Amino acid sequence: MTRHSPYYDSAHEAFRDQVRRFVRTEIEPHADEWDETGSFPRELYRKAAQLGLLQLNFPEEFGGVPADRFYSIILSQELARSGAGGVGASLMSHTIGLPAIIRFGSQALKRKVVPPVLAGEKIAALAITEPGAGSDVASLRTTARRDGDHFVIDGEKAFITSGMRADYLTVAVRTGGPGRGGISLILVDGATPGLSRTPLRKMGWWASDTAMLQFENCRVPATHLIGTEGTAFSAITMTFNDERLGLAASAIGFAQVAYEEAVEHAKLRHTFGRPLIQHQVIRHKLVDMRQRIAASQAYLELVTWRMDQNLDAVADISLLKNQATQTLAFCASEAVQIFGGAGFMRGLKVERIYREVKVYAIGGGAEEIMKELAARHLGF
Repeated sequence: MTRHSPYYDSAHEAFRDQVRRFVRTEIEPHADEWDETGSFPRELYRKAAQLGLLQLNFPEEFGGVPADRFYSIILSQELARSGAGGVGASLMSHTIGLPAIIRFGSQALKRKVVPPVLAGEKIAALAITEPGAGSDVASLRTTARRDGDHFVIDGEKAFITSGMRADYLTVAVRTGGPGRGGISLILVDGATPGLSRTPLRKMGWWASDTAMLQFENCRVPATHLIGTEGTAFSAITMTFNDERLGLAASAIGFAQVAYEEAVEHAKLRHTFGRPLIQHQVIRHKLVDMRQRIAASQAYLELVTWRMDQNLDAVADISLLKNQATQTLAFCASEAVQIFGGAGFMRGLKVERIYREVKVYAIGGGAEEIMKELAARHLGF
């Protein structure tokens, strides 16, 4: 670990302790119940806001708390300590739903949307993915045609985090011709007539509501256009960079939890007359886990620093996301193996983490897309 990193200075350590207490008292005791019921109380948003967690890295004028990205990755990794990825995914969906509004939205739109979301009173989400257009954003087909003072939206979005109960949706639509140049972003109020939502059942992230969204003759005020028509692709890309950093941080955080749970179990579980951890094969599994986590964490801190310095980090972000998710896949699998039959039972952190491996390798840009993106930015 790079102990000289801002990740470990006193201010960041104090923030880490604060988030860890919040997770220990407000999330961990309920994580299994919320997973089984497929949701968590909206009150959790308000509790997180009271500690300044939702406001992190947003402008002060809208109720935010400016901070460097090290605070953001600490928050992601501490939320992972609950072992319930769905809680953090929905609780923090505004971190991908609001950035385009902050950067390109009108002042009126910002004032309407951002303060209540950061206060935990409203929920914001991002709706880009479609059944036929996931990582290939330039192929999206949901349309928005101008009709006087409104846009009329028709189409469908898939796999939208917080999609069922979001009060505000930042929606990618096609207002122009084919390709990336015809894409725009529009804010859709969750109560807009013509918007319908269908819940989706998933392999993991059970506590996070995930939805299909259908837009049928959905009329939205033209003032809800975010930026100008046809310029959304770059805004989406900027959002993706921070989303991928957050996903990488979470993945490493979950890998660390799987490792810690496996170590504790190996100390307590006895086989053939001695603790499991005294068997060389188990110790080597734990060492392999620790090695991959340490390497991934160091890379995470390096990339975070590069992004905070406004250096070109697209290739590294892509490689980091793959490194982190591959580390998670390895550690989750080995942790369940060390737990044996118990690891296959519902209610354990390692079982929940194992179920959620794939969402990190796919969400925010699939592993194969990340490789191709890295290759292009490396010049080959």
